[in-house]
Amino acid sequence: TGSKSLQTGSTALLRGLVEGQRILSRAKRGWVWNQMFVLEEFSGPDPILVGRLHTDLDVGSTPIKYVLAGEGAGTIFAINEITGDIHAMKRLDREEKAEYTLTAQVTNRDTDQPLEPPSEFIIKVQDINDNPPQFVEGPYRASVPEMSQVGTSVTRVTATDADDPVYGNSAKLVYSILEGQPYFSIDPNTAIIKIALHGMDREMREEYLVVIQAKDMGGHMGGLSGTTTVTVTLTDVNDNPPKFSKSKQNFVIPEELGIGQPGGKVKANDRDIGENAKSTYNIIDGDEKDVFEITTDAQTQEGILRLKKPLNFETKKSYTLKVEAANIRFDPNSGAPFKDTATVKIAVEDSDEPPVFSKPTFVLQVDENAPINTVIGTVTARDPDVTGSLVRYFIDRHTDLERQFNINVDDGKITLAKPLDRETDMWHNITVTATEIRNHSQISRAIVAIRVLDINDNAPEFATEYEAFLCENGKPGQVIQTVSAVDKDDPIQGHYFEYRLIPEMLNNPNFTIKNNGDNSISVLAKHDTFRRQKQEMYFLPIIVTDNGNPPMSSTNTLTIRVCGCSREGIVQSCNVEAYVLPIGLSMGALIAILACIILLLVIVVLFVTLRRHKNKPLIIKDDEDVRENIIRYDDEGGGEEDTEAFDIATLQNPDGINGYLPRKDIKPDLQFMPRQSGGPNGVDVDEFINVRLHEADNDPTAPPYDSIQIYGYEGRGSIAGSLSSLETASSDSDQNYDYLREWGPRFRRLGELYSVGESDKET
Repeated sequence: TGSKSLQTGSTALLRGLVEGQRILSRAKRGWVWNQMFVLEEFSGPDPILVGRLHTDLDVGSTPIKYVLAGEGAGTIFAINEITGDIHAMKRLDREEKAEYTLTAQVTNRDTDQPLEPPSEFIIKVQDINDNPPQFVEGPYRASVPEMSQVGTSVTRVTATDADDPVYGNSAKLVYSILEGQPYFSIDPNTAIIKIALHGMDREMREEYLVVIQAKDMGGHMGGLSGTTTVTVTLTDVNDNPPKFSKSKQNFVIPEELGIGQPGGKVKANDRDIGENAKSTYNIIDGDEKDVFEITTDAQTQEGILRLKKPLNFETKKSYTLKVEAANIRFDPNSGAPFKDTATVKIAVEDSDEPPVFSKPTFVLQVDENAPINTVIGTVTARDPDVTGSLVRYFIDRHTDLERQFNINVDDGKITLAKPLDRETDMWHNITVTATEIRNHSQISRAIVAIRVLDINDNAPEFATEYEAFLCENGKPGQVIQTVSAVDKDDPIQGHYFEYRLIPEMLNNPNFTIKNNGDNSISVLAKHDTFRRQKQEMYFLPIIVTDNGNPPMSSTNTLTIRVCGCSREGIVQSCNVEAYVLPIGLSMGALIAILACIILLLVIVVLFVTLRRHKNKPLIIKDDEDVRENIIRYDDEGGGEEDTEAFDIATLQNPDGINGYLPRKDIKPDLQFMPRQSGGPNGVDVDEFINVRLHEADNDPTAPPYDSIQIYGYEGRGSIAGSLSSLETASSDSDQNYDYLREWGPRFRRLGELYSVGESDKET
């Protein structure tokens, strides 16, 4: 390679010299070189001569120096300063850089002054086949349906070569298969992989590994190559039908298996996968195939046999069914039957079954009030098993809490334990259980509905408590009241009631009855002379008899009130007191008047209560009011329990006291006659006080109090005790009450009383 490069460089140098002479003659330059040098890429360790530069100034007398500048100068390319030889110092790779642009110049070696202007030239790197083909996108994966025709395209691969595609055959690629024959082939130019073998079955082999080679230089000797792998997967097509592993299958199912419960599973295997392997199952033939049904499990692809009707070992011990499995999806053009059938034989296993009642529900009848131990009816049950165990009967007491019925444990006869009343309960629903003697866990239940038949044991009576009203101004023959009756009994032929007056009332002068023909009667008045003042209320006993056997009867009394009515016959009042009210005053008006009176009374009571609770000042600020002389007496309080305080309202309205008010301070021995009111209105306060003083002077039982409202009882709640000296027991008092006489005639009597008191004490 070094010799070849040297030869190439020499040739280029000669070409450069010739071209340089032509340029020199044209530009009249003083030195010659080549504007382009061509150098093949190389990878050797030694420097390679690219070319030589020479100038006419280099005659030996002038010290010159060749200088190189530009791309790669000093690193990739180096120049001999004296000779002008250019060498490549490093590996040149066209794929990295295809050409370099450099400038050369001649300078004085001593002064570095340029002797000539710089000149530009190009070094071009020529391609060699040093890059193999590469599959950048590999490795590849592809799929193709199984059983595809020969020549069916699978996929396409692509290789790239970094060499120059326009120079030689370094980048011309040819494809071939190294592994994967005889199943696949590849086009050498387009690299399209195709099916090469007929009848490729996924169920035999699903995946293939194909090795593809790409070689440059057109596939000739000495070219470089690269490889990649293609994984080809055969996709499934529905080319296999479902297949039962056994054409005959046997199952054993217990006879107590419940409705809808699975009794067995069958499965047809399909070599396909996915949707192509899904099948559906059907029962297409067999004896009593409506006893079973088959469903498909979507997850396991199994056919599940389920019961549609209960099994009975004693009736039928085995079943034979024909089951078909068919693909859901299939290719109609294939012509193959994508289904399979199998025979399923089912054996019924005998189980210990509970007793079976002859009927699920029994309806019995019994007369009400039937005697105890009366046989109402019989329930029957048997053991359906071949062994036939004996059965015992019981009543579920949760359905007969009052224990009104009994049952014979051996024969199932139901008897009456307590008397029944149809009017209380017409139906009784009880539950009877039947149990095997040998296996008490086998229990069956049946409903027994007992209807209580009616007997005539209730007498008819009025439908309601009637109260009739008779108008005083009524006419003879007027219908006072329509009366109907009810009977708790319920005879089959229906009710028919007979009404009559009691024998004592057959010749009743006031009322009579008339049958209306619809189990009701009308009570009629015989005359029009009824008056409330004469008799306010009448009682009419009526006997009601039913049509039972034996007939039952009862006596019911109708109350008739005599009332005052309007001309239109509307009842207005039925009380005797109302008769004395003014004529023409209606009941509504009376009620309105009474309501007004009550309202006024309530208002008065509220007003008085508010006046009592209203706090008023004890001292009147009006200096001209003479009543302040009375109010400002230092009356002793009665303590916390004294509630009889002085009321100024008495002085403010002297006319309001018209009667005698008994004193509350003492209990007099003699009853004092009350003062008769009758004074004129507008009596002033002075006159009122004089009257009160006169009464006190002439009352031997009155204590010496000058206050209108006295305090006879101080109360026990006062912490300070009594502050009064009126009742003191002290006898050493020097108090002299003669000065009271000097106060005028109003206090003379008071002084005399105090003087008398002192003399009495001394006595």
